[in-house]
Amino acid sequence: MAAICLTGWFVTESQYSATCEPGDYEMVIEVQSLSPSEAWQFVKENQRAVLIDVRSSMEYLFVGHPRGSVHVPWIDEPDWVVNPNFVTEVRKLMLGGVGLDNHGNDAPVVLICRSGKRSLEAGKLLISKEFMEVYNVSEGFEGELDENHHRSTQGGWRFHGLPWEQC
Repeated sequence: MAAICLTGWFVTESQYSATCEPGDYEMVIEVQSLSPSEAWQFVKENQRAVLIDVRSSMEYLFVGHPRGSVHVPWIDEPDWVVNPNFVTEVRKLMLGGVGLDNHGNDAPVVLICRSGKRSLEAGKLLISKEFMEVYNVSEGFEGELDENHHRSTQGGWRFHGLPWEQC
């Protein structure tokens, strides 16, 4: 979560008291949740929105990914640690034309992972780095495990029959 003072200064919660004056308005910015169907509709209707798949390279290539998504891994092989360049890679993507015009941090970013957990964490980081409009696909690409430990049976992008592809 992040806050913005009325004066336009961007601050994190821990910086709030040092930067904002008492009585200033603050706007709290959080990652917003979308269902897979809402996310697909949002991306189709908003040409500036960018759908970013944050799963590992293997998941993106072999499990499949939403049609039109761009891959920026949050955690990937060989070390399986959080990508230290994640924010920089997203900024490059936005500035490189996918977000259109000269929008760097204000074009909408829609994040998806397997079940909505990694993409939520990635979204929180983007918010803390001054991205203003970040969405998380709450069910992810495959959804949660069912009672038989299978995915894509209860929710997720594929479960809802939305466009996807794999290599």
